[in-house]
Amino acid sequence: MADPTAARIARSAAALESPLTDLAGFDDWFAEHGRSIRTTAERIPLAAMENWYQTPVTGDLRHRSGKFFTVHGLRVHSPGSAVPWWDQPIIDQPEVGILGILVKEFDGVPHFLMQAKAEPGNPGGLQLSPTVQATRSNYTGVHRGKPVPYVDYFRDTSRHRVVADVRQSEQGAWFYRKRNRNMVVETTGEVEVLEGFRWFTLGQLHLLLSRHDIVNMDARTVMSCLPHASRPEGSLHRTTDVLSWINGARSLTTIDTERIALRGLDEWRHTDMGHSHESGGFFDVIGVSVTARGREVGGWHQPMIEPHGTGVIAFLVREIDGVPHALLHARTEPGYADVVELAPTVQCVPENYAWLPPAARPRHLDEVLAAGPDRILFDTVLSEEGGRFFHARNRYLIVDSDVPEDPGHPDFRWLSMDQLTRLLRHSHYLNVQARSLVACMRSLEATRDSA
Repeated sequence: MADPTAARIARSAAALESPLTDLAGFDDWFAEHGRSIRTTAERIPLAAMENWYQTPVTGDLRHRSGKFFTVHGLRVHSPGSAVPWWDQPIIDQPEVGILGILVKEFDGVPHFLMQAKAEPGNPGGLQLSPTVQATRSNYTGVHRGKPVPYVDYFRDTSRHRVVADVRQSEQGAWFYRKRNRNMVVETTGEVEVLEGFRWFTLGQLHLLLSRHDIVNMDARTVMSCLPHASRPEGSLHRTTDVLSWINGARSLTTIDTERIALRGLDEWRHTDMGHSHESGGFFDVIGVSVTARGREVGGWHQPMIEPHGTGVIAFLVREIDGVPHALLHARTEPGYADVVELAPTVQCVPENYAWLPPAARPRHLDEVLAAGPDRILFDTVLSEEGGRFFHARNRYLIVDSDVPEDPGHPDFRWLSMDQLTRLLRHSHYLNVQARSLVACMRSLEATRDSA
């Protein structure tokens, strides 16, 4: 039986025009709002961060409230892998935040309430975010700022209709077991549209997703969790076999993590201005002073992760018996709650592999980098979460491929879009980069229709 919610979402995805929002005027609205909503981040010494302190023995970074997050050291052992051990800083944020999009139907078409939001780590300042994008510390008022708008729709859903609600992970290389509640809630009541918020159809969001640094990471992950009217037949592998493959990888993969002092990391330099790898690659931990206009709080200090280089995040795709499939990688990262999650075919910063053994170079990276324009179906530079990461950008690609049905490696497998949609109803199957690419895959239909 067809899912009526998925059919309604598909109707919104097909709607590229709306009486509420004209994309022809989007840039003017975005620029005008950007003049009143702005954040700036200035680097400061770690010891100068107000309300943060470095613990005397370990040097770990903590907030004086005991809330928000901690930056500490992690020692990782991965026997049998190309890099069998390493040390690194990692963000530990145990509280579960809310990433929520409010939906309301206008003229028979579901619309999504999005916010033009500035984060201190966004490279261009303003980006399109979910209706609500807040940590538990934020929406419970630990920051002593203004209340988070619209959060009550997601904290108490009893008077509304839940379209999607699933806890999902974030970057397992930078966060330790971080989860956020990805929610889509539909209301039929009147909604006051506050300054900086606007209703969009899903088709309009898909069009904006093809533009550099417009739709933020939190919006992309929530969009990926929407019900999708994809074809259930024709997958190369049965879903039962896919689940068995994932569970087998989780059961057979060994990765041990040990919390250690931030100051005690091997091969890392520790200075007043932060922590950096001796190679000059990977990422730094820095301190910033944030000045914010139009936010719940007008200014604050915090640590951030600053990656080096622009990453490459790519799906290789092909049709198998007429059904689109993407090549997924069963990937291990030290911060995952359950050892392995499904990742894009390629997920890396290529420059980092100059410092690693040749065997560590990602499989299929060279094919992605060598792809000509005739094979590249989607190519957009998108930012990662600007609340914790400073100017973290990745080139998101979808590349037509002739990799055979048997990809020749047990960690890779072809999955249909219907299977990805089904897995996204559950926690910790697709990582955040793969979820972004699922949203990009769905946007291809919108961009083709508008061409």
